[in-house]
Amino acid sequence: MGIAWLFPGQGAQSVGMGKALCEAFPAAREVFERADEALGWSLTRVCFEGPESDLMLTANTQPAILTTSIATLAALGSTWPDMPLPSYAAGHSLGEYSALVAAGALRFEDAVRLVHLRGKAMQQAVPEGQGSMAALMGADAALVETICREASAIGVVAPANHNAPGQVVISGEAAAVAHASKLASEHKLRAIALKVSAPFHCSLMLPAARAVEQALRAVCVQAPRFPVLSNVEAQPNSLAERVAALLVEQVCSPVLWEQSVRFMAESGVDRALEIGPGRVLAGLVKRTDGRIRVLSIGDPAGVEQARSAIA
Repeated sequence: MGIAWLFPGQGAQSVGMGKALCEAFPAAREVFERADEALGWSLTRVCFEGPESDLMLTANTQPAILTTSIATLAALGSTWPDMPLPSYAAGHSLGEYSALVAAGALRFEDAVRLVHLRGKAMQQAVPEGQGSMAALMGADAALVETICREASAIGVVAPANHNAPGQVVISGEAAAVAHASKLASEHKLRAIALKVSAPFHCSLMLPAARAVEQALRAVCVQAPRFPVLSNVEAQPNSLAERVAALLVEQVCSPVLWEQSVRFMAESGVDRALEIGPGRVLAGLVKRTDGRIRVLSIGDPAGVEQARSAIA
């Protein structure tokens, strides 16, 4: 039997996230203070007060979710000092940085600056309105690949997130994504346009990948204390020297979340903590493999429940 720690990605944010945790746990408050100092501006205010339009900016969303996730973990650790380490940690896209901080591979301050830069670079990589993303519901991976290949005659489009069985997100140039969505409907699939500011996890993000690579050169990376599954491979990594390369490749590559969940289930993981805002990952895990029971922890009540859930 094993435990996994799961960390959410973009889309889990909401105004007010982390506020109750900081009021209840000094350890959580300290994490937010460290984020403000590292960034040189008040991320805390954006998280607690908004406005939502500021929180939804990719350059703000990414450090906000990472900070809330690590603050949640700090609150958990302060109430449960002998908390067992997980068999694996995994994070969805941006959440991989949170997982690496939790595993001690990245310093929190370095990670919060990295994801702020990552978010800015992703936003700037493609002019607004020229890229888009859509979720294809009911599709299997092979069919999505076929649809994207056909739609690529119009422009760049590719699978971006393998979230769960029957839920694959595609990303690329707006016209090509629209054409792929039309093709999907001809296959009796439902295509849902996503409200995103850029086409993440496709080749259009190459300028952002270069920016992340440059920034990582100045960052000290340690060997993770426990294996962290990479989005790129859906396999655990325990080597410090591979961390940076995997994070760079992740910017343009699809997120293999469904495959990561299947790996953990087959490796004996039967319980998981979703550490951070929202409950998105719990839903995706349930759809992928019901053997893993997930407790979502994003508020003081969740922190209090965690010990009994894991025990």
